[in-house]
Amino acid sequence: MPLPRVGAGLAASQLPCPLSSLPPAPPATTSLPSSHTQPLLSLLPQAMAATEFLIRVLLGTIWYPQKVGDELDEATRERMQQRAQLLSLEMSRLLQELEQSRQEPNSQEPSSVAWGALLFAALQQWQFRAITGVLVLLFGLWWWLSRRSREQDGSSDEESSSSDREQVEEAQEEEEGNDDADDLGRFFEEHIQWPVQDLATECQLVKDLMDNLVLVFQMLLSNSLMPVLQAAIGVGSAFEGWSPREKDITYRLLVPLKPPRGHAFHLELCTDEEMPVRCFCIRVELVCTCMTEQLAGEMLCLLHHPEEELRRNQDPSLLDTLCTGSYLDVQKTARWLHLLVKGAWVVLPQSSRCHLMMLPPSRSCKFQVTKDYSKKHTIEMMFGVQQGDSDIFLSSQSTEAIFTPSTIWSESYAVAEMKFFRHIARQVPRDSFHLRCLQLCARAMVGTGFSTYTLNTAVMHLLTTIPLSGWRRRDFLLRLQDIMRYLRCCLEEKCLDHFFFGNENMPQEIVLPPALQAAEPPNLFQHLAQDPAAHAEALHDFYELRDRLTRLLIYGN
Repeated sequence: MPLPRVGAGLAASQLPCPLSSLPPAPPATTSLPSSHTQPLLSLLPQAMAATEFLIRVLLGTIWYPQKVGDELDEATRERMQQRAQLLSLEMSRLLQELEQSRQEPNSQEPSSVAWGALLFAALQQWQFRAITGVLVLLFGLWWWLSRRSREQDGSSDEESSSSDREQVEEAQEEEEGNDDADDLGRFFEEHIQWPVQDLATECQLVKDLMDNLVLVFQMLLSNSLMPVLQAAIGVGSAFEGWSPREKDITYRLLVPLKPPRGHAFHLELCTDEEMPVRCFCIRVELVCTCMTEQLAGEMLCLLHHPEEELRRNQDPSLLDTLCTGSYLDVQKTARWLHLLVKGAWVVLPQSSRCHLMMLPPSRSCKFQVTKDYSKKHTIEMMFGVQQGDSDIFLSSQSTEAIFTPSTIWSESYAVAEMKFFRHIARQVPRDSFHLRCLQLCARAMVGTGFSTYTLNTAVMHLLTTIPLSGWRRRDFLLRLQDIMRYLRCCLEEKCLDHFFFGNENMPQEIVLPPALQAAEPPNLFQHLAQDPAAHAEALHDFYELRDRLTRLLIYGN
């Protein structure tokens, strides 16, 4: 599906439900003596309504901008500037009336004066931040629209020569405009209540713990016929550098499995069309070790020695422990890892100062580590088999299907996704807001029918389409607009291309199997094309997402 143009607006006929349907700001709840505070109370609804109206006008313009191709003439720009000045004067007048009301002599009892002063102080404190922010937003919006108009006017005259003086003036104007846009981004950075996190430190603590666990596993299993566990790889939003939650973060790690001696893994693609992602079975095959046995003298060949001798002198093979038939079983492997973690915990240095609580296993091994009975880390240890030398794994992670057989392993792109975001982090400017955009959108998505993977896919497509210099703090609202427009366009077209299939924009450091590089990308919204009811529900969820995002920008929480 062709990528929609970013930064472009929607026609009026394309607008979803209006912003006026959003609930108004919560009213004040303090009960005051009406006979003594009537002048102040009469101004409170006007001030609150004016402030919220300005914010809604701004966000309405951001979500539903001018249609592509329309140009702002000089008269329109002048009217916009005059309206912004009039709104500023109106706000100043309201505050002056409030100040005058507070300073008027009052012969009432001291409690009335105290009530009035208290109300004014509270109102002024609420108003100051909102009004200042709105004026900055209006000025930034006026500058942005003016800049777009200048760029459109100048695009038709690109063939004509321009003097050095004009280029200097344009550079100065652009620098001043960037400062104004940066003020706009800084306002939202301070206005929105972001989760207080130190993900880098917490992820490193979890990674150190898992490294210690894997070392113990390798020592315990060095002479066994169980899978060989490799170093854990941090995946998921926390290890990508963002999370919509401040608490209850789940730290996910993928532990690669290698076949033990005398065994081989063969990956068999399943053809079940009902599965939302590609799925495989892992067939376990015994291989001859007679030559190794003669050289090392440590292991009996599982193929050529009698079963009696094998039972008497050697541990059971992997086929007899973690397989169902000839196929590696996800649930059996999860239960085995569950017992392994419990047994290895007592020898870890962290066990002396932390408490371990195992969670019921299903298709992964989950546990909680609590330090000093306060700091809690929930860790999900997934496991999988690597496809060749690529960054794609067959993972124990469950699919979106109602029931997944225990011998089915889903294709996981979590490692490739983590490497993609690390690649982007090395390329973007220091004040990049691409993770803030992810964080805010994921926060608004909680409880809707959209998955985090859908959001990640949309943002990854945009990160490889929009220049990375355009994701700075000053571009925050524009990039949110692009994300919402891209999602809506994909919903209307009922098509969202998988990011890791047939993508020519893939960074070279991400290693993909040749079959994925040349394949036609699967449609992640294929189910919407097949089910009109699901498509209608997805559109409803999108409008809910957009309204939630608007409320987050208005109220900050």
